[in-house]
Amino acid sequence: MPIPPHNRRASRAAVAAVGAAGLIALVTAPAAFADVTAPGLVIGGVEPIKGVKPGSTFDLPVTVANKDTEAAEKVWVSYSVTRGLDFADVPSNCRVQHIRSYDEMPENWTATCAFDQAVEPGVVYTPEKPLRVKALDRAYHDRLRVRVGLGGAPMEDENGDPSVAGTAPAVKLVEQQAGGEGSAERVDVSVTSVNTADYQVTGAALRGRVDDTVTMKVKFANAGPAWVLEGEEGERGVQVMITLPAGTSVVKRDYYCHAEGGTYRCPAHVGLHMAEDAHMVYTFELKIDKRVAGAKGSIALSTGPRPFDHNKANDKADITLDVTGGGSTGSTGGSTNGSGGSAGGSSSTGGDGTTTNGGNLAETGSSTLPVMGTAAAAVVTGAGTLLIVRRRRARRLS
Repeated sequence: MPIPPHNRRASRAAVAAVGAAGLIALVTAPAAFADVTAPGLVIGGVEPIKGVKPGSTFDLPVTVANKDTEAAEKVWVSYSVTRGLDFADVPSNCRVQHIRSYDEMPENWTATCAFDQAVEPGVVYTPEKPLRVKALDRAYHDRLRVRVGLGGAPMEDENGDPSVAGTAPAVKLVEQQAGGEGSAERVDVSVTSVNTADYQVTGAALRGRVDDTVTMKVKFANAGPAWVLEGEEGERGVQVMITLPAGTSVVKRDYYCHAEGGTYRCPAHVGLHMAEDAHMVYTFELKIDKRVAGAKGSIALSTGPRPFDHNKANDKADITLDVTGGGSTGSTGGSTNGSGGSAGGSSSTGGDGTTTNGGNLAETGSSTLPVMGTAAAAVVTGAGTLLIVRRRRARRLS
């Protein structure tokens, strides 16, 4: 259940100590992860689910057993799913809470079902009607967590919306004839849907005179339809590589990018997931040092497996530079910031996806810069700008 406030504060310190790697481990628990010490009440029957089609529904068979020597008078079973899934036909003895994304965790939905009945020792029970789940259009790799506990329902997550009761007829626990006894009070499994996500980049068309300082904005986007949860095979470590046009130097780099040789490496997203139709914009201030015929840079996705991304034509785009006139007196000038040069277009609407705080003056692109922290990022979704600030507070999934 959600941990008390004083434990939440302690968890913040732990999160700061372990860093992003520890948080990745929280989201990417093994497919059949379970607690090693079995309490009186245990659950079973929860297995990884594969091959789900977006728009379809499936049932969650679960068993409850009492390994204690005395009957449990009241029990609850809680189901949590990540944002590619939702609950359907929720019984009236269950309450559903929508929990917003925080602490690098994606948003999720939790359905907690209370059973005001005795659960006898040595008997295996199952809900008379399994809870039904719907795969949304954005489903791809999602996580399911199932827990069981004694007494009344656990506390709701303070970061979520108020829970609402289901509208389908109430269900009760019924005895199961044989098998299905579990060994843990909590089980995490994966739910894999047949879906794709299109990662793509958009370049820029720059124009100015020698000695002008121009603004370059290039973009990475997930055009969907699926959202992507990091941690699964082939979904980690995607980076955006930016190569500047010849004859330019960096006056101010993007906050999230750092130099590696003659290129800049930028995170494809900040946090552990990339929502569908979300994007990040990387902003640089460049000085035009000299005219170089045919000067052209690029923005490209790093190589590596992305089994969900079948469209490779938009993984790289040009950054062009048109140097006009015969030079200037050295004053900083304006620029025309284009969104051209994209090999495959973009799904973007709205403003910047990143900030450009900091940076070294007159960088050449070959200097080594520190990797900036990823404590905050502005991610554009739809037609608005959403500023996500990671709150240093760890929690369980539900």
